Amino acid sequence: MTILTEDLAARFAAITLDHLGREYPYKLDHILTGPHDAATPAALHPIFHGSFDWHSCVHGWWQLLTLRRLFPGLPAAATIAARADAMLTPERVAGELAYLDRPLSGGFERPYGWAWLLALHGEAARHDADWGAALRPLADAFAARFKEYLPKLTYPIRVGTHPNTAFALVLARDWAVVHDPALTALIDTRARDWFGDDRGCQAWEPSGDDFLSSALTEALLMRRVLPAPDFARWFALFLPDIAHGRPATLVTPAHVSDRSDGKIAHLDGLNLSRAWCWRSLVAADGAGSAEDRAMTAAADRHLAASLPHLDDDYMGSHWLATFALLATLV
Repeated sequence: MTILTEDLAARFAAITLDHLGREYPYKLDHILTGPHDAATPAALHPIFHGSFDWHSCVHGWWQLLTLRRLFPGLPAAATIAARADAMLTPERVAGELAYLDRPLSGGFERPYGWAWLLALHGEAARHDADWGAALRPLADAFAARFKEYLPKLTYPIRVGTHPNTAFALVLARDWAVVHDPALTALIDTRARDWFGDDRGCQAWEPSGDDFLSSALTEALLMRRVLPAPDFARWFALFLPDIAHGRPATLVTPAHVSDRSDGKIAHLDGLNLSRAWCWRSLVAADGAGSAEDRAMTAAADRHLAASLPHLDDDYMGSHWLATFALLATLV
């Protein structure tokens, strides 16, 4: 089983420091209401204008701050802190908040970027620095958006890409438990409404550009929401044959045919995020059962398939190290 070592952490940090401030190429999530809205990424997003897109920049910062906390002796730790001091400031946060106030910005980065911003604030608040306080107004703004959005979301979004509901709520709930009890309660209620009666998951995945498992992110959310005995019963009904390696689609790593294709490169992320989910689900049980052994073996296969390829191409290197960190943190 691969675990997070200082050498591996240094590799992750080097990959992310290389792209975190790289402004171009950049993929905007931006609605123009007129010619006055045409602007550069740095003008629109004073903090999160690197790493190819807004959300990758956000979770790149989460990754670096997490590594700094876990490995304070990391050679890159001082660089991370200096760059955070320069970027995670109230003035720059005000610019990011101003973007949210623009017309037609309600769906901006919903819900994936929202959740990663909460995760970033939660990590920043754990450091002896001003970063958490600076980011708090932005975190509160996205928490308010979740509170408005979740009650009117009749059906969960079960795709394997950014709109996925369960993945976003895993991250959002981890933040809310510490910072916003009302959001925690709302997430728990909606998760039970949407997923509480799910049985016999067929796991028709992956699709061609998935980087999340619809099945496993749902299971991970329910692990967070349900008390341990209730989750054990739910999971036994949700994936009743996992001890026997079924459904096979869920325990078999995805094949990545072209890592220079941004969408196909998503499949490396799927392998890494599945490894994270499998490991987390085993950690929830820890009983050494046949199910645990099958899930651990599946996690190892998925991690081995993609961990060597984090920086094969910029289409992966601008974000995959974050998911590799998730997979090796457990």
